[in-house]
Formats: sequence, C-alpha cells, structure tokens
Amino acid sequence: MTSLQQARWLSLLVPSALLAGAYGSQFWGGLHPCEMCYWQRWPHFAAIALALLSFAARGAPDKGRSFVWLAALAILASGLTGFYHAGVELGIFEGLTQCTADGGGGSGAELIADILARPIVRCDEIQFSFLGISMAGWNAVLSTGFALLISWLSLRRPRARA
Repeated sequence: MTSLQQARWLSLLVPSALLAGAYGSQFWGGLHPCEMCYWQRWPHFAAIALALLSFAARGAPDKGRSFVWLAALAILASGLTGFYHAGVELGIFEGLTQCTADGGGGSGAELIADILARPIVRCDEIQFSFLGISMAGWNAVLSTGFALLISWLSLRRPRARA
C-alpha cells in the first residue's frame, strides 16, 4: 500500500471513528453534547466527504491527493476546535457560547415544557474524562495528530524501484 493510499484510508477512518465515539457516548453513554461539541463534529463530516471524493478520484492521483489534503485540513480544524473547547473547560479561554436549551414547535406551554425537559449542557464543564483528558481534549490530540500524519503520508513520494 502506498503512502497516499494509507493517507486516503486514514482520512476516511479517523473522522468516522471519532464521530462513532462521539455519537456512541451521546446515545449509549448518556452524555449530552454542548454547542462546541457539535462544532467539532462538522469538520469530521466534511473530512469524510472529502476522503470519499479522494477515492473517487483514484484515476487522477494529484486530484485525489488534493482531496486528502483538504480532508486532513478539516480534521485539523476539528482538532483545533477541540483544543479551544478543552481550554474553555479548563478555564484557560473564555467561551464564546451561552448555555441554551432549544425547543421544538407548538404552543407556548408545549415549548416551555419541551425546553424544561431538555438537559442544559454547559460548554465549560467536563462531563467525562479519561486519563485526566476530556473528550474535547482527546479530539484535539487525536485529530491534530492524525491530520499531521495524513498530511505527511500524502506528501511522501513513492520511492523509485531499482
């Protein structure tokens, strides 16, 4: 497998695995995402779409490489957002968002009941940590590390065979 193929697969599998972990912790782990948690997810969705485009552009290696670079950039964007979010959780940065609970439609009484039934999740509170690092922190570490690895792999040129 060439370096570009490895980069292509990582650019698809890494954001997919991180999103699976995020949604798994939400739906099966009972953790409710805050607004900044959602901000970290959007670049991963973009990275998956770009990685799929890189597979579709296999016949044009430079075009496929460009999609891999863009996927790595999207993964890095999620990592940097996670870094900022982890800083907000630790009190290093001041958050940009306010804690909100949005409701559905209906009458005023239904809207109030719906809002009150939803959990209010603060962006500056850690809901879960592993080895002393929050989920936002893990996203920062993993996304940034893999974005750099994907970029490096995609830049490597194949060795000439003797």
